[in-house]
Amino acid sequence: MWFDESTFYQIYPLGYCGAERENDFGETRHRFSVIEDEIPNIRENGFSAVLFNPLFESERHGYDTVDFFKADRRLGDNEDFRRLVQKFHDAGIRVVLDGVFNHVGRRFFAFEEVKEKRENTDKKDWFHIDFHGNSPYGDGFRYEGWEGHMELVKLNLQCGGVTDYIRRAVEYWIDEFVIDGLRLDVSYLLPEWFFEFLRRTVRAKRPDFFLMGEVIHCQNFAKNLTGDRLDSITNYECYKGLTSALNSDNFFEIEHSLERLFGAQPWCLYTGKNLFSFADNHDVIRAYTALRDKKKIYAMYAVLYTMPGIPCVYYGSEYGAEGDKSDNDYKLRPPVYEIDRTKDTALTELIRKLNAIRRREKALAYGSYEKCVLSNKYMCFRREKDGERIYCAFNISDGDVTVRVEEAEGTDLLTGEVRNLNDIYLPPYAVKIFKKNG
Repeated sequence: MWFDESTFYQIYPLGYCGAERENDFGETRHRFSVIEDEIPNIRENGFSAVLFNPLFESERHGYDTVDFFKADRRLGDNEDFRRLVQKFHDAGIRVVLDGVFNHVGRRFFAFEEVKEKRENTDKKDWFHIDFHGNSPYGDGFRYEGWEGHMELVKLNLQCGGVTDYIRRAVEYWIDEFVIDGLRLDVSYLLPEWFFEFLRRTVRAKRPDFFLMGEVIHCQNFAKNLTGDRLDSITNYECYKGLTSALNSDNFFEIEHSLERLFGAQPWCLYTGKNLFSFADNHDVIRAYTALRDKKKIYAMYAVLYTMPGIPCVYYGSEYGAEGDKSDNDYKLRPPVYEIDRTKDTALTELIRKLNAIRRREKALAYGSYEKCVLSNKYMCFRREKDGERIYCAFNISDGDVTVRVEEAEGTDLLTGEVRNLNDIYLPPYAVKIFKKNG
């Protein structure tokens, strides 16, 4: 499918466009143009799909949705967003939205009706309400919030009114904005039947619609990666393993995860599946900040792009942007115009090349995974599909390394260098991606 061969660029619209932290529900600000102006750069850097975090009307950060049918007025109106999606499509870039179906904000219309009418509205069934208690907000009733966050009111997905509302919203996004996919927020909390419900809904509109679930744990979620449920899930295990491996000079850590998830053994969890891979995102510390030795950033992204999975880069990280989780995560989502694009031009150029290689080479999109050489500070693995072999080698030490894998000639896809694959020379902190010739 198109998403298996894509490279994604993740944008947090409210932060990216410099929107106010609190929605005053006043006049509409037309900020989608900030994203529109950046489309040429996104395309030039080689990305073929964009993942938007929430952009529908909300109270603060987007995950506290108020109206699933209206763009957040801090960003613009629906016509602004419709034009933005068309601009991306004109540039050959697919558009995937964040579907937040587990919870809503307290100003969501149905919850407002419950606060007003209590037991005298059918909207009480949209939530998990106990009218014999109270909430921290003094509502005169208790309700469930997402993981204890009472500003995020948990929806009752067993209620037909809720699923009908969600169905109509998703159909609206497809019909009106022509979106190409959805990321399902906190999908580890969503029931399995809900994935099938969504698949039926989107398949009626778009057979190639992409459904990807956010999964933050390392448990086996493979049963949900089927044609009737999800196409992919987030790969937090390799995100954590890659950062830790580079910070501890221990490639064994990330290779263990790669083998466990994608190896050839019967017990490997996701062999032949493409998980959604990243070095950072809107919920975690920036990759450049997380790495103690910044010279390893090139190996980080080279591994990300060549291991099994669908690679995604969080906006600004292609320039080496930094940020931690202080200030309620706002440092993770700065306005795009505040990001220094000259900080690490070598990283920007590497990601540009990796995007081109990943989109071109079918062995990286669909090929098998096999470990070839492994040591604490260097490693090499092979991806293979229909007789095409690609060897991916990385050195995170300050010394030279020679990797030997096969008596054959290969071409480095990054530099064009031709070399015997039994003599792959890796200078300090080098990455090489050799495709076997012939």
